[in-house]
Amino acid sequence: MSFSLRSPAFQNGELIPRRYTADGDNVSPPLEWSDPPPGTQSFALIVEDPDAPSGTFRHWGVYNIAGSRRALPEGAEQAKAEGLGLAINDLGNARYDGPVPPRGHGVHHYHFRLFALDTESLAQAPKLSVEDIGKAAQEHALAEAELVGTYER
Repeated sequence: MSFSLRSPAFQNGELIPRRYTADGDNVSPPLEWSDPPPGTQSFALIVEDPDAPSGTFRHWGVYNIAGSRRALPEGAEQAKAEGLGLAINDLGNARYDGPVPPRGHGVHHYHFRLFALDTESLAQAPKLSVEDIGKAAQEHALAEAELVGTYER
C-alpha cells in the first residue's frame, strides 16, 4: 500500500458535511492516514482552496505532528496542548477555519495535504503562515497524501 489520507466524515471528491464548514460548527473533520514511508519522523497538514476568487486560500495548517500518529480527531485545532504547531491561516487565525466560499461561485475543492517528513520538528517560531508551513514541508517531504472535499454555498 502507499501513503494515504482519508476522513470518516467524507470520501475523496465528495461534499464536506456542513458541520465542518463555517456555515456549520466550523470544527476540523477527523482525519486518518496509513502507510507513511520509512524514516517518517513527523507530519504536517495544510488545507487549501485553489478555487477562491483571489487565488489559493489557506484554511488550516498543523505541524509537528508526531511520526507515531495515524489520526487527528475532530476538532484537532484544540490539540495545541499536545505540542502541535498551528499556522496562521489566510483569515489571520491560528486555527481551522472551514469552507465558506462566496455564494453563487460554484463548487470549491478543499485540498487536505498531509506531508510525511524526515524531521521531528518543522518549526517552533510563532506566527508562521500556512503558506510558510507548506513550503517548509515540501523541503522535508518523504511523501505526500491528499484528500479533496468539496463545498458550495
